[in-house]
Amino acid sequence: MATAPNAAVPTLIGSVQRALRLLEAVGSHLDGAPAKQLAREAGLPLPTAYHLLRTLTHEGYLRREHGVFLFGPAVERLARGGVLQNRRSKINESLARWRDSLGVPVYFAVYREGEIEVAGLAETPAAPAVEEWADFRETGHAHAIGQCLLSQLDERSREDHLDRHPVAAITPYTVRDRRALVERLAATERSRLAVERQEYVLGSVCAAIPVEAGSDPAALAISVPLHQQERLIPAIERLRAEMGGLLGSLAFSISI
Repeated sequence: MATAPNAAVPTLIGSVQRALRLLEAVGSHLDGAPAKQLAREAGLPLPTAYHLLRTLTHEGYLRREHGVFLFGPAVERLARGGVLQNRRSKINESLARWRDSLGVPVYFAVYREGEIEVAGLAETPAAPAVEEWADFRETGHAHAIGQCLLSQLDERSREDHLDRHPVAAITPYTVRDRRALVERLAATERSRLAVERQEYVLGSVCAAIPVEAGSDPAALAISVPLHQQERLIPAIERLRAEMGGLLGSLAFSISI
């Protein structure tokens, strides 16, 4: 009687395995290697190696220069993606650690390509983040994250942002006009602290501090309910004191 195939044994694609062995062989030579040497090191017949090397070169995983094969741009993109994912994980881990330590939601935001972007958030059901009921990108004047990021821009970039996203009332407590906002941003730049109370959403107060994270302005922020506002400044100052451990994770040109 025929033996039933073992369902636990995976179906392996031989050509993929051989291509990966070739990539590993290429990776062991910083200055590249010729096809014959790569075939020998990968344990492949030369015709098979030639076929796979042509395919990998066509797809951008390898490039051929002066008779040797080196990694191509597709491999470099994969490597950058892995590094970026690792950095994202470190950032999220740090935000979660501070969330648990401070008992408040913690936000990480960047100003990139002319827009405000919340790139990381750690919250819990007991300490939920402020609901984004009005687009954060268009209401930077009304929340601590936006005020902190705008305070880090040069005058020309700031004016450009406010031309595209004019100051407008979000709540009865929102900064009243562009001139008042510019004065607020100057004070924020000096103190390196942005604080807003019910300017973005009623019932919440927020604070943000600038973070040096590559070439893009960045900020860490927290929020608490209005009835707990006495916790805001001690918590953000504690975050400021402890954020050095995150800077190593953020010291890159942010693209998350």
